[in-house]
Amino acid sequence: MKPSRRPVVALLFAQAFALSGTRLSMIAIPWLVLNMTGNPMLTGLTAFAEMLPYVISKGLGGPLIDRLGARFVAVVGEATSVVAITLIPLIHFADVLHIHTLIPVVIGVGLLRGPTDAAKQALVPFVADTATLPLERVTGLIGTVDRLATTLGAGLAGALVAFVGAAPALIINAIAFCLAGLFVAFGIPRRSRHLADAGKSYLSDLREGWNFLTEDPVLVRIVVMIAVTNLLDQALISVMLPVWAREYGGGPGAIGLLVAVQSAFAVAGAATAARFGDRMPRLKTYTIAFLIGGAPRFLILLPVVPYDLMFVVLAGAGFAIGFINPIISAVGFERMPEPLVGRVSSLMAALAWALIPFGGLFGGAAIALLGLPATVVVTAAAYFAVTMAPILAPSFRKL
Repeated sequence: MKPSRRPVVALLFAQAFALSGTRLSMIAIPWLVLNMTGNPMLTGLTAFAEMLPYVISKGLGGPLIDRLGARFVAVVGEATSVVAITLIPLIHFADVLHIHTLIPVVIGVGLLRGPTDAAKQALVPFVADTATLPLERVTGLIGTVDRLATTLGAGLAGALVAFVGAAPALIINAIAFCLAGLFVAFGIPRRSRHLADAGKSYLSDLREGWNFLTEDPVLVRIVVMIAVTNLLDQALISVMLPVWAREYGGGPGAIGLLVAVQSAFAVAGAATAARFGDRMPRLKTYTIAFLIGGAPRFLILLPVVPYDLMFVVLAGAGFAIGFINPIISAVGFERMPEPLVGRVSSLMAALAWALIPFGGLFGGAAIALLGLPATVVVTAAAYFAVTMAPILAPSFRKL
């Protein structure tokens, strides 16, 4: 096959539109529920109703991706997501939007988005091979798009919701999902064969992916590390940072400014990783990136840290964090046999996200028991331990 960059570009645009749509729904749907009910508990329940099916369907959808092909699942998933998300503005305009009509739709959106996002992720090795590009280059580009969508998409989504309203804004969400599907359908070529043996049972396919994942010590260490750091990161963002802002006078404006600084430098880090990541020593880059971008982000919330220093630390941390995902993603894909990419990558992603819903609970309980300063020290120490532990293993040091 003649090398072509077109599939890489198509996947990047698909990811950009899909993530922008997801960021929009993450802001619009909770705001819709809060305005409709005035109940923060129902708002949290709605978010949970989308997240839980998302994680489950992402983990269980791997065999489907390997049997039908990642491209097919991504295109069909985006198309059906368009229908599902459009139901919300439709029932809003029909004046039948209530919490009991919204929750089933939100569950459906989560169920559809899980395999769809996993399928686009599973396309990474194929488009990298088609373009004859190093995996670090492609994963770095995707990381840059992901962080740009997080940084810019959330701000644009907030403005859109404020301007047209939460439910009407979801029409733009549907358009974004539609464009993502079109880029995959017309920009990424079909593969010549299905990778999985359709003669085996679905559970057998799933078990095969699980067995491969759990028998690879490097992949297991990566999954455990990401799951725990996701838990701690969620505790930091959802509880610790707001408590710091309230108790020490930063206010919500300080939260937005701090997050924006870290996100902006993370975009720069991911872009640098995309350009030079394949030439850098993986283990050394992993270690330095986590030393700069891991525990220090927690320690800046100690009351003795000057406000100006917080921005300096977060700028360095954001830039360093941009190098981590390209390395981890490249290592993971290199270790997966081609016929198992869908199953193993889906399971890894689902397990890595599994603890996120509990991050806020952990952060709140820790602060209630220990207070903010002690919680900051404990979580920083835990973050340092869980990110540095893998490098003690001989198998991991061979990266």
